[in-house]
Amino acid sequence: MNFAFYGQADQHPLIRRLEGIADLSDEEKQAILALPLTVKVFEADTDVVREKDRPSDCCLIVNGFVCRYKLLPDGRRQIMGFYIPGDIPDLQSLHLHVMDNSIGTLVTASVAMIPHESLRKMLRRHPRLADILWRETLIDGAMLREWMVGIGRRTAYQRVAHLLCELQVRLKMIGLGKEDGYELPVTQNELGDALGLSTVHVNRVLQDLRGHGLIVLRGGALRIPDLKALWQVAEFNPSYLHLKES
Repeated sequence: MNFAFYGQADQHPLIRRLEGIADLSDEEKQAILALPLTVKVFEADTDVVREKDRPSDCCLIVNGFVCRYKLLPDGRRQIMGFYIPGDIPDLQSLHLHVMDNSIGTLVTASVAMIPHESLRKMLRRHPRLADILWRETLIDGAMLREWMVGIGRRTAYQRVAHLLCELQVRLKMIGLGKEDGYELPVTQNELGDALGLSTVHVNRVLQDLRGHGLIVLRGGALRIPDLKALWQVAEFNPSYLHLKES
C-alpha cells in the first residue's frame, strides 16, 4: 500500500518527523512518498518486532505510541524509549541483522512496514536522505544517553518531569502536542518501566507534580499550566533532541 491516501506530503508522518531536524527538497519528499508500504494495525501490548528476530522491513509509526524494551530472565522489563508517529524505532535493522531489543505497542497502533530493499534503493538514489536518516539514528542515541543520565543521577521527581517535557517537545514538533499539554497514553506501570521506578513511586511523584500545580492529568490527557516551571524543575534542556530550531 502506498502512502498516497495521506494526500499531501506534509501529512506523511516520516516527512513531518524528518522536517523537524532537516530541510527536505520536493524531490526528497516525493521519494519518501513513493516508498512501498504495508500498513498493519497492532493491538495494545503487542510486539511489532521481537528480540532475536531477523526483520526484512523497518517499521514506521503512523499513529499510536510504541516502546523499545528488553526483558530480563525473571520477566522484568526495561523500556529504553517511547516512539511516536513519524519515528522508525528499528531503523538499525537495515545494518544490524538480528534485533537486540523488542518493539512493542503501548496502545493500538498503526505501523507501516518499509521493505529494507526499497529503503536501500531510495537512499542510494538520494544520498542526502541517507545523511538525514543517519542524523535521526544519532539523535535516537542522544535520547538514550539522556535517559541513562536520568536513571543514574536525577531524582524520581526530576525523572518523571523530564520525560513529560521531552514528550511535549517531540509531540509538538509533529503537530500532536501544544505548549500546554498533549495526550499521554502511557500507564504508571509503563512510566515505571521506563524510569526505573515502582508503580507506587510513580504515582507518588505524579501526585506531587499535581500538588505543586505543575501538571493536570485526567484520563490520559496531560495539561501543563506552566511549561517553563516544569522545565525548571526537570532541569530540561531540549538541545539533545537536535531540532532545527535548537
